[in-house]
Amino acid sequence: MKTCPRCSASMQDGVAFCSSCGSSMSAFTGAPSQSPPVSSGVPITYAGQAETSGKATASLICGIVAYLILPFFAAIPAIILGHLALSDIKKKAGQLKGNGLAIAGMVMGYAQVALIPVILIIAAIAIPNLLRARMAANEASAVGALRTYNAAMVSYATQCQNIGFPASAQKLGPGNGDCEGANLVDPALAAAAGTRNGYRFVYSPGAADTVGHVISYTITADPITQNTTGSRHFFTDETGEIHASIGEPATADSPQLR
Repeated sequence: MKTCPRCSASMQDGVAFCSSCGSSMSAFTGAPSQSPPVSSGVPITYAGQAETSGKATASLICGIVAYLILPFFAAIPAIILGHLALSDIKKKAGQLKGNGLAIAGMVMGYAQVALIPVILIIAAIAIPNLLRARMAANEASAVGALRTYNAAMVSYATQCQNIGFPASAQKLGPGNGDCEGANLVDPALAAAAGTRNGYRFVYSPGAADTVGHVISYTITADPITQNTTGSRHFFTDETGEIHASIGEPATADSPQLR
């Protein structure tokens, strides 16, 4: 018994024509064709184990990275690799898979790109407000430091009556609690040009009286970077009053803070 190559019907050996479809057995005695089988004029697609597209996997990875590590920067590769992967999968007619991975990576990439204008608008609004808030905090800290200086000057002059006000800001800083190191201000302010929170403080002792007592002083506080760490300048002296000026160093003639 043998089988008809066309309709698979069982046939007796030596029969020249198939009793079911009438096909001649002599038509199938040649070498088999190497062309892929055809059904209704359409080639049958690849039926083996399909491989996952590397580009599709890379697209998904880039999409995830765009959200976790490199916002926006990894979004463009996710979109490009996703499109390339879908094109390759279509051309391979079943030999590649990974449509879902490629689409997921593209969606995450496009979502990141769509967020860029929103992020830029938020940044344009938020950054100036944050800068102003930071400058206001620095200015408030500078005023507080000047009040600390003034209180320390009074304490020092009371403790060191033979000296008056200190000859330098360093004498207000860490020490043994005497006139050489009164422990009245922290090390950041006990310097020739102390700095704190974006402001630089400069202490200048005044002239001494006839018996050598320093009876006056001035302290200025200026932003280290104008309009970045602060916009106002401050001034104080032995009167304890604090004066402020915008855009230029403050003096005793500048408006007084209330």
